[in-house]
Amino acid sequence: MSTAPAPGSVPIPVPAPGPRPAPPRVLTVAGSDSGGGAGIQADLKTMLALGVHGMSVLTAVTAQNSLGVQGAWELPVEAVRAQYRSVVDDIGVQAVKTGMLASAELVETVAALLAGTAAPVVVDPVGVSKHGDPLLAASALESVRARLLPTATVATPNLDEVAQLTGVEVTSEDGLREAAHAVLEYGPAWVLIKGGHLAGDAVDLLTDGSAEHWLRAPRLDNRHTHGTGCTLASAIASYLALGRSVPEAVTAAKTYVTGAIAAGFALGGGIGPVDHAWTFREPHAAG
Repeated sequence: MSTAPAPGSVPIPVPAPGPRPAPPRVLTVAGSDSGGGAGIQADLKTMLALGVHGMSVLTAVTAQNSLGVQGAWELPVEAVRAQYRSVVDDIGVQAVKTGMLASAELVETVAALLAGTAAPVVVDPVGVSKHGDPLLAASALESVRARLLPTATVATPNLDEVAQLTGVEVTSEDGLREAAHAVLEYGPAWVLIKGGHLAGDAVDLLTDGSAEHWLRAPRLDNRHTHGTGCTLASAIASYLALGRSVPEAVTAAKTYVTGAIAAGFALGGGIGPVDHAWTFREPHAAG
């Protein structure tokens, strides 16, 4: 039988056989997005693109597409705990990223698991979807403040999540510093305040309360930005697992997500996703 490639196909190089060391391992603890643009799906795509081995703990299942979230069902605490222990106790992790945790009970459970894990943690305190659909119960906010944020090496709230957690309303770049200090009061080592909802350039502030790093990228004319927050947090976790410092990891992740936004594409009848695979299609790679 012929092994010649089909007309128009691209030959795929096959690596030489033999054992190889495992890449750094990153665990995402988050909800599923059936449309594939955000949540667990976005996290695993990002991790693959950045050269780490992605693993997952599913906290909730959503019925979701480009138009919004049509339904969400959280998993039992026992299922979340069992997934986490199964991965961490056998395979181990070099970084953990959290996303949609849905309820106070799940937040408390995940926070307790993270507190016993010796790896950097990136907390994306997901409150609402890109379309404004709630993904965190109001009753869970105090658990996020008191239990989850203190486990974070880096917390990555957007401005809506800052307002939810702290009451600080940011309307201009000048307010990012106040927002950062308000979130740091809850105990994360670093906070990245994402200013993407402001007018002008996409400006984020990374700080540990002492050092400040202002990250700026041009505003891109592309409405297809579904999954931006999940992608950024997963990229930060991936770079931390690869041995970068927090400022280095966040800077590289900002570069990666900016490219993903630039390459975002239409999907369905609403807001399409960022392109997690843009590094494979462009002549240069992020980071």
